[in-house]
Amino acid sequence: MTIKEIESAIAQLPPSELAELARWFEEFQASVWDEQLAQDVKAGRLDALLKEAEQDFAQGQCEPL
Repeated sequence: MTIKEIESAIAQLPPSELAELARWFEEFQASVWDEQLAQDVKAGRLDALLKEAEQDFAQGQCEPL
């Protein structure tokens, strides 16, 4: 199935099914992002940012949320 075919099929959905698809796709995108973030953490790709945040906190450069 091509992107154009998918777009065409989506355009034909009734509003209730379009809303259901939108909810599903948002959850799907979030799970893909969560998995990528977990892989990045495991691979150490965020270590420099974590170190910088820890230094900022230790130097009192953080404010409570």
